[in-house]
Amino acid sequence: MRTDQGASETRLMLQGYGLTTAELYYRMPDYRHVLNSFIWQEYDLAPDYPELFRFIEFWQEKIEGPLHSVRFCHRKLIAPGEWRNVVGEFRLH
Repeated sequence: MRTDQGASETRLMLQGYGLTTAELYYRMPDYRHVLNSFIWQEYDLAPDYPELFRFIEFWQEKIEGPLHSVRFCHRKLIAPGEWRNVVGEFRLH
């Protein structure tokens, strides 16, 4: 893990990225009647979801288990009303 990971995650959130979680259902290569699931999570931009679609393309090209379906949700972790710039601090004794 990089030491600046927290800073880069915060930077992504401030640029409008949100946390996207996807559950991919796929068929086992040797047992086509068996469905298995895989959870994927990454910071991504709605509504185009370039990271999610890049991962799905990777799966279709490199992984033997064909995809059955994909369910996903997206949540912005910093909303406009939750983040504000504080220019000063008052302390009372």
